[in-house]
Amino acid sequence: MADFAKQPFTAEAMRERLALEADPAIALRQLRQRVMLTLAHRDLNGLAPLDEVLATMTALADVTIAFAAGHAHGATASVHGEPLDANGQAQTLIVAGLGKLGGGELNVSSDVDLVFLYGEDGDTNGARPVSNHEFFAATGKRLIALLAEITDLGQVFRVDMRLRPYGDSGPLVASLTSLETYFVSQARPWERYAWLKARTLTGGAEALSALVRPFVYRRYLDYGMLESLRELHGRISEAATQRGKSNDIKVGSGGIREIEFAVQLFQMVRGGRERSLQTPSTREALAKLIELGLMDAPRGAALGEAYAFLRKLEHRLQYHEDKQTQALPATDEHRATIAESMDFPDYDALAVVLDRHRANVQEAFGALFERPVASGTATSVAARLNDPQAAPDADGLAEDLGRAGIDRPMELSARLLEFTRSRRYRGLSAASRTRVDALLPMIVDAAARESTPSTTAIRLLELIEAIDRREAYLALLVEYPQVLARAAHLVARSRWASRLLARHPILLDELTRTAASFTATDWAAERTWLDRELADAAGDIERILDVLRHFKQRHVLRFTIADIERELPVMALSDELSALADLVLDATLAEAAASLGLPRGGVPGFAVIGYGKLGGKELGYGSDLDIVFLYDEARADDSEKLTRIAQRVNLWLTTLTSAGVLYEVDLRLRPDGAKGLFVSSMPAFRDYQFHRAWTWEHQALTRTRFCAGDRGLGARFEALRDEVLAKPRERAKLFTDIVAMRTRMQDENRNSRELKHVPGGIIDLEFAVQALVLAHGPEHPKLRLDRGNHQLLRWAGELDILDSRIAYAAADAYLALRRKTHEAALNDEEKVIVQEDELKSEREAVRALWAQVFKD
Repeated sequence: MADFAKQPFTAEAMRERLALEADPAIALRQLRQRVMLTLAHRDLNGLAPLDEVLATMTALADVTIAFAAGHAHGATASVHGEPLDANGQAQTLIVAGLGKLGGGELNVSSDVDLVFLYGEDGDTNGARPVSNHEFFAATGKRLIALLAEITDLGQVFRVDMRLRPYGDSGPLVASLTSLETYFVSQARPWERYAWLKARTLTGGAEALSALVRPFVYRRYLDYGMLESLRELHGRISEAATQRGKSNDIKVGSGGIREIEFAVQLFQMVRGGRERSLQTPSTREALAKLIELGLMDAPRGAALGEAYAFLRKLEHRLQYHEDKQTQALPATDEHRATIAESMDFPDYDALAVVLDRHRANVQEAFGALFERPVASGTATSVAARLNDPQAAPDADGLAEDLGRAGIDRPMELSARLLEFTRSRRYRGLSAASRTRVDALLPMIVDAAARESTPSTTAIRLLELIEAIDRREAYLALLVEYPQVLARAAHLVARSRWASRLLARHPILLDELTRTAASFTATDWAAERTWLDRELADAAGDIERILDVLRHFKQRHVLRFTIADIERELPVMALSDELSALADLVLDATLAEAAASLGLPRGGVPGFAVIGYGKLGGKELGYGSDLDIVFLYDEARADDSEKLTRIAQRVNLWLTTLTSAGVLYEVDLRLRPDGAKGLFVSSMPAFRDYQFHRAWTWEHQALTRTRFCAGDRGLGARFEALRDEVLAKPRERAKLFTDIVAMRTRMQDENRNSRELKHVPGGIIDLEFAVQALVLAHGPEHPKLRLDRGNHQLLRWAGELDILDSRIAYAAADAYLALRRKTHEAALNDEEKVIVQEDELKSEREAVRALWAQVFKD
């Protein structure tokens, strides 16, 4: 035996041993004895890690169930013939494993949770035909007997069929159609929890998965499930207490069940949107939660260590008497045996470690499932608001708000009373109103901790009004007060962030992720993730558009948080926003082409060129995209199809869906402007730039770059751009044209106080830099690089093209103007208005730059 136990018992070895015995019942029981003896030897002698123990027990169940199902089917078919579907094809029993068997984490004395299903109703084709339902019911009974019947050799597994539709009162087998009907009309919330761990052991895996996945994993973020799971856990805990199982490491406090609940909560809430969480394995899901930032690493690691320790202890408790138990030992002798098997000197030492693990589980579980408690003052506010029949007491409510720390209590009092007495509020469903009522005092508490309490509370109330008919988001804020607190922190500092959350409440889910300092985005990894999501949505254009929008919005919120926390300077923010736009453009181009019948993965010989803020990597939060489409002349025969692709890209970017607009797009910078062709060939673009382009179009070319599509064509564009900018120009005419264009713009905006239009403002600086590039780029290649205004100005000073003091002062002024523009964007201001004495020194620096550039 010892020699045989040197290696794990594999599934293949199990099948080979089953083939050695003619009687299936004897073969199955002898195999179990052999496997259990081998596994116990390896486990208790430290030869088998937990992974091997779980995998071996799961393999034993998989192999024996499949073997028993095959023999049961044959025995039934020998009497009644084969069960046929509508096409005359034979069917087999579909066996689904749930619980720890489904999760691939079966313990050493576990029963197996099974559900029996079949594909279609019909009849068998034998001499004594029966309905398919009768056939599979008989097969199921034979299968159970082969596994669970106790003989002189014992049994293989206890079989639990109570998780089937309607439980003990339901039929032993069900068709896939009846299962689908049950899921839609009869299934209770806890059954989603049970079916999360479903795995097909025999029969049609794909057909069953297609039914189970949408039942368990909803496409939306299902935070309302938390209440159902809390109630389920409460019932289990109460039953455990009544049965005296408080010292049970499975169902007792801090036990295995609480770890499973904590992990599966995230799976059920988010699994519909995060496909990587769709696994029946608790440990795989826990590792993914940590990787995704949904659970902080120390807490996740503590849960993982606790799970491994408790499962190892569970196995030793079960080896002791070969029975399904998770109760801690009561006698000194038993305790000493268990301590030794766990490699502890005595039971007291084991108990110290056990208590630490259970305490960690209790803390993590409590953080997820305990109900938040509002402050006393907030409770008083709730009492005044939640009785719509009572006469409004604005003064009394304002007094309570003032005591809670609200700086303008009368203003907020009026706003709260207006909301709770409104027709919209009265029209809420009972469930939504209950959650809104719970949220209002929480809003007061959260807002009071910010520097502008009243403004913060009003912005949070606007958010509530935007989601008050979407129970999942209300449940999220009620159940996760830390999310409400993070939302309050954001909206207190940014009107833009407030509006972003209100327009796209799905972003609230991003606030559940563990807070961490900002790190530069791994765009290659993000593209891999996005491509996987888009592949899952292939053929469903509406879903593709939503995937793209949610991807963009998620990153914009991440940048906004880092921006507000001063972790992302303005220039770095623009770099990230520009990289995001590049990726989204490239993905949109690829998907648009695929939707028109082209192979997935991109469009050879086709490129998107960015102009303006996109071209200069100076995008802000609400920037539109100035783009031009180019194609390789070798694809001239496909110009019509390429035009359709470009039109579809534009449509997909700008279409307003329930998830908003992806980007506003401006295509007027293409050759011949709005009257020109939608897409241009490279030779046509080259000809236009050298023979017909206006000076202002060459100004625009200084801020261009390849953004998406075929990189080879993009390199050709970059070379052409450099060639155009290297062309010598008559400076007098160049400067005259630029000054004339600027003068016309000033005449059109003569009374404007916008920062971009005022003398010494952004446009003056940009025109001056463009003049430098066009005038001096031919002899200074460095200036032809697309490196942004700040760097180009500094280079102009270093090259003695400008007085270095003027150049550096203008470069610093540019950063100040960008910061001012950015602050306005955070406050959701469409125009940046400056007073006469505002940014005075910076605007003087720009005037000095203009004077030197255009001194002749």
